[in-house]
Amino acid sequence: MTDNYTTTNAGAPAPSDEHSLSLGPDGPLLLQDFYLIEQLAAFNRERVPERQPHAKGTGAFGRFEVTNDLSAYTKAAVFQPGAKTEVFVRLSGNAGERGSADTVRDTRGFSVKFYTSEGNLDIVGLDFPVFVIRDPIKFPQMVRSAKTRANNGCHDHNMQWDFWTLSPESAHQVTMIMSDRGIPKTFRNMDGFGLHAFSWLNAAGEICWVKFHFKTDQGIEWLTQEEGEQLAGTDSDYGMRDLHDAIERGEYPSWSVKVQIMPVEEAKSYRLNPFDVTKVWPHADYPLIDLGKLTLDRNFTDHHTEVEQATFAPHALVPGIGLSPDKLLLGRSFAYADAHRYRVGANHNQLPVNAPKCPVHSYSKDGQMRFVPSTDPVYAPNSYGGPKADPDRASVVRWAADGGMMVRAAYTLRPDDDDWGQAGALVRDVMDDAERERLVHNVVSHVSAGVKEPVLSRVFEYWRNIDPDIGKRIEDGVRANLK
Repeated sequence: MTDNYTTTNAGAPAPSDEHSLSLGPDGPLLLQDFYLIEQLAAFNRERVPERQPHAKGTGAFGRFEVTNDLSAYTKAAVFQPGAKTEVFVRLSGNAGERGSADTVRDTRGFSVKFYTSEGNLDIVGLDFPVFVIRDPIKFPQMVRSAKTRANNGCHDHNMQWDFWTLSPESAHQVTMIMSDRGIPKTFRNMDGFGLHAFSWLNAAGEICWVKFHFKTDQGIEWLTQEEGEQLAGTDSDYGMRDLHDAIERGEYPSWSVKVQIMPVEEAKSYRLNPFDVTKVWPHADYPLIDLGKLTLDRNFTDHHTEVEQATFAPHALVPGIGLSPDKLLLGRSFAYADAHRYRVGANHNQLPVNAPKCPVHSYSKDGQMRFVPSTDPVYAPNSYGGPKADPDRASVVRWAADGGMMVRAAYTLRPDDDDWGQAGALVRDVMDDAERERLVHNVVSHVSAGVKEPVLSRVFEYWRNIDPDIGKRIEDGVRANLK
């Protein structure tokens, strides 16, 4: 007898860890072996569908502490001076599948769940401050172009460059992907960004636009293309292992959380569209303002339960913070939550990693995986003391829109709204000669691996639009490789 015994999923003692029930030692197995059936049936169902983007990832628990007073801009409890909030952060690749390597050239997911006293707040971002598209209707196509071909199941650089070169708004992020930062040394050595403009609402009912930045305290470090490829072949879980082991050693990674704030009136006439997620807000115009410190200090105990089934959604907001007219943000506010309902289940917010730390008073009822009991009354309005919506407490952020007639069109252009300008400035004004040399090397290596006409000529034109000299150097390098 032992106190550490195997049980069935219902908690009863299991009959054996090694032998199925058979008719004699050499006879056939018996259908009434409920434990064998449970083991096989559970095994067949233990994988939930993988995420479309960001399929492979890791994560950790930690805390966020406000270190500056920005209460003049937002009444969100999580951002009040001295507030401390538990968090869960998921860090991931993007285009690859669950078995992909951690060191491929790609964007990285950087998603933070704040378990606030007013409900969960999710900031669902990347390690770059811009995105590759600005309209959500292109999101499925963008993801598919980075996945695998239909006819052979393989990744194809030609397919990816075909999409990129036909989508000039991609230029800013693609330049970042092809730069040094395209392969972070570790998840600890990269920044995170909320990407979109969000709205903040203060106690006086005034709103402003805000962008979130998570600046690594470990310093930016990166791998060369060759180092990334070598690690991909020898330790494909390198990034996941590094984060886990660092926390295990007590080397808790942290990020300084900062914001940019743009007054509503300035946004109306700013020289570029502040809601275009393919653009940054220049720091010279809107400098970074300290907000707080994010620290990860506890590893997960079960990857599937706490990482694979963790769900993040841009619509998960709390009083004092809201959405903005950013088209991609508004599209993501539907798509992410819908993906979780399909992938994990309608009651995914009841799983411990997703469950709010504050009371939940919801009329949601039944559905797969529901384990928090519903209580009567189960409808509203009602006469029996059920919860009632409180608009003042919710304090939804509202803004005026005067776009005119319904259209399917790009954003109205402002003086600095072109697709190539910020990418070109990044190359010419931010990168030094050595960084530009590595950028050319990375693009030449990537394009030489399978990109063919007519896409190839568009790649050269794409980079000439970003910068004529860089475009010429890339074309010369690729053509030399193809001789």
